[in-house]
Amino acid sequence: MSGKIFNRIKAVLAEKQKTNKWLAETLDMNINTVSKWCTNKIQPTIETLFAIAEALNVEARELLVERKKS
Repeated sequence: MSGKIFNRIKAVLAEKQKTNKWLAETLDMNINTVSKWCTNKIQPTIETLFAIAEALNVEARELLVERKKS
């Protein structure tokens, strides 16, 4: 799993002009956990992904990297 990108949380935070700290406080999560999501070191649970999407006012699918095969 190392080196692969599975989520776009960091990109969406930047698009929304929000910080890791803001997301951590909004979700009542540890800032280190949020940082690991943003660097794709760990992935949030499905439930947490939906909570992140709600906090950022986006669809959950916008937080995921599309994996289409041609």
